Amino acid sequence: MTRALTGFTALAGAVLFLAACVTSAPVEEADLVVEEAEVEVLAPVLDVTVHEGDFARIEQFTTPGGISVWLVNEPSIPIVSFQAAWPGGSASDPAGLEGLNTAMIYQMNEGAGALPALEFQKAMESLNMSFGCSSARDWTSCSASMLRENADEAMALVALAMSEPRFDEGPFERFKRESEVSLAQRETNPRFLANEAMEAALYPDHAYAREMTAESLAAITRDMLAAQKDAIMVKDGMLVTAVGAISPEDFAPLIDAALTGLPAMGLHDVPGPLELGAPVADPIVRDLPQPQSLISFSAPGLQRDHPDFFTAYVLNYTFGGGGFESRLMEELRVERGLTYGIGTWLSYGGELAAWSGRSQTKNESAGEFLTVLKGLMSEIAETGITEQELADAKSYLTGAYPLAFDSNSAIAGNMMDVRQDGLSVDYFDRRNALVNAVTLEDVNRVAGEYLKPENFTFVVVGEPEGLE
Repeated sequence: MTRALTGFTALAGAVLFLAACVTSAPVEEADLVVEEAEVEVLAPVLDVTVHEGDFARIEQFTTPGGISVWLVNEPSIPIVSFQAAWPGGSASDPAGLEGLNTAMIYQMNEGAGALPALEFQKAMESLNMSFGCSSARDWTSCSASMLRENADEAMALVALAMSEPRFDEGPFERFKRESEVSLAQRETNPRFLANEAMEAALYPDHAYAREMTAESLAAITRDMLAAQKDAIMVKDGMLVTAVGAISPEDFAPLIDAALTGLPAMGLHDVPGPLELGAPVADPIVRDLPQPQSLISFSAPGLQRDHPDFFTAYVLNYTFGGGGFESRLMEELRVERGLTYGIGTWLSYGGELAAWSGRSQTKNESAGEFLTVLKGLMSEIAETGITEQELADAKSYLTGAYPLAFDSNSAIAGNMMDVRQDGLSVDYFDRRNALVNAVTLEDVNRVAGEYLKPENFTFVVVGEPEGLE
């Protein structure tokens, strides 16, 4: 998964949706068409490792079915949220079938077993639960939230969805119609056009640069969806995180029952190594009739395990990730009025590490904007930042961090981010110390290495004027 770290987020945003409880008449057990034996709760003997952290007490264990789980047991909140994730996402789509993984996950809550789509949705509503799946570049995920008192019945519905998705004609045709609309709309979407141009310039032959097309969408058939699910959603390599009023002994049999129908192993294409191409010297222009120009810029960045990652993270807050506290915002908006806003971020994960940013300005000021932007890059690369700027960045980044743990779903999402990044369970407790350990000398060294304007490729979408 690629994540973008800015000064406004301590970690990537949580990816679980916490369902709002709705009052509705209960559905009879016969309507769910789920045998009680499917969710029989046993009392497994588990080898549980407990991490007593400052932010959460995390219990790690492997279920009898071989599923690796991180669980935060929080008895005070009568809701259980969990997320399951599998290596392999949209970048694993076979060539010529771009969009296949997205088509598959679209229908994971569109009917299962004897329940067509509408009946499946009614069953979820009656149980006050949510269930759905998503596809990112390198990961496929499914998540659910439910009341603790309904956990057995809710997990039975999840089990039905995971083992017997219907992939009916109606939802499949709806996916195709919606995708056709999206394909048409993106041709006038400046962000899509900028991303497409950047990919074509820096890694044109990599799987990350492949996008769904009208041809690939037309080539996808319903028969391919079940095979794609079995290739991606397998027990080998999958990760589970959970938060709520439930113990490991109670959760283990429920998650095992929900995932029992998954294959042990799968087979999908893995994106190969990626090396960014050389920066393009002149701005790449994509013509689009509109009153403003979207300006995107990107350069090589740092992966999560790089020793300078936290140095770059702290530096990015002062550079362009800290809102009105950043150098770019102060000069380009406050001082010169060239833009409403600008932001920069570190993207990492999978095969891509980049340092990127984006802004908009009037077409007639595009040339001036780029000149000033490059000048600010040169300035920070040559002279670095000040002690006060470093102190301000650390204060914000450490002070805002606890806000990332304000709900069950946020905690579960953060735990999944950490697991997908291959970090240890004590990361949450070490993270602020890693921020505070960054020195001014290291920040300015990293600025001089990474933020030179000649490292960046610039893409301008619009009808820009005054470009050199």
